[in-house]
Amino acid sequence: MPTVKVRNIKNEEVGEVELSDAVFGAPFNEHLVHAAVRNYMANARQGTSATKTRGDVSGAGRKLWKQKGTGRARIASLRSPLWKGGGNAHGPQPRDWSYNMPKKMRQGALRSALSERVREGNVFVVEGWALDKPKTKEFAESLTTLGLGGKTLIVDSLENDNLMLSARNMRQTKVVNSFGLNIYDLLYHDHLVLSREAAGELEQLLGARNGEEQRGETEAAEESSEKPKRTRKPKEEAA
Repeated sequence: MPTVKVRNIKNEEVGEVELSDAVFGAPFNEHLVHAAVRNYMANARQGTSATKTRGDVSGAGRKLWKQKGTGRARIASLRSPLWKGGGNAHGPQPRDWSYNMPKKMRQGALRSALSERVREGNVFVVEGWALDKPKTKEFAESLTTLGLGGKTLIVDSLENDNLMLSARNMRQTKVVNSFGLNIYDLLYHDHLVLSREAAGELEQLLGARNGEEQRGETEAAEESSEKPKRTRKPKEEAA
């Protein structure tokens, strides 16, 4: 099981925490992580880009000149895409880009990304990020004390109001809870900071089902080993 040192906001070591192998010790699956990132970005697209077709622009509906005899090209309407100010042909229209990804795949991608962050040494566990008051300056000083420079993702309880208010003016820092953790934030930020409670919640969210599956497989294997094998009876010799 991977072990991470626990520190307080003064960068003093106060203990160690053992992380679950099922969540923080999974192998890295590049294709699964890539699929999860594509799904997240597709679901975040607004899909509001639009152009006006010939039915949306203004202009006369009458025929400007007769079909034959003028020597000019035949025309039906000013709103044709061939004319300046006419409608656009085959332009983008509002659409929904989102699509569903199986829950097990999304959880597997999170486990893979979390485990890779642990192997990189970019996962930190902080004991009680308690600030006396919501001051961005004090929060920035605590980040510097912990040596967390660059883009930092903090996973803690949203009930920590002082932390939430202090961090929202920091461009390179984001605070979420364990239920709001997503694959894009994990890959975008350089450092991942967890509280003890958040680490336990992630193990329950991402590791419980995996543990149930492993237990089910173990029980099935035990049952199959205990069950006697069927043997074919020898054929009776013809009299």
